[in-house]
Amino acid sequence: MKKDHYIYPAVFEYSDDGISISFPDLPGCFSCANSDQEAVKMANDALGLHLYSLEEDNDEIPEPTPINNIHLDSNQAVVLIEVYMPTMREAIENYSIKKTLSIPQWLNKLAIEKNVNFSQVLQSALKERLGIRERP
Repeated sequence: MKKDHYIYPAVFEYSDDGISISFPDLPGCFSCANSDQEAVKMANDALGLHLYSLEEDNDEIPEPTPINNIHLDSNQAVVLIEVYMPTMREAIENYSIKKTLSIPQWLNKLAIEKNVNFSQVLQSALKERLGIRERP
């Protein structure tokens, strides 16, 4: 079941070349940064993207480990990272992707001449073809 909020512990590992970020409960969820402030932002983005992927794949989302059960080295710190998934989902799902397509050169020239917005026309045509007015 999808939740609105998730809070997971992140481990910030400090070294001379920056901060490495990992999530003990989420294998494969990593990021890095140069400052604490940037690390919190990058951790939030990484967590949101990772959880979105788990949701989309219908994979089990593990329970977060209590921070007192996380063992650290001297150059590490635990930081709780919270992500609000409705905002994250909307941002991901509305992210514009680039599509490569082919049209005849004569049509391209005429459309450019008439100042046609190709992206807008393609979106409108796809919505019409799919029988939708707005995003479901």
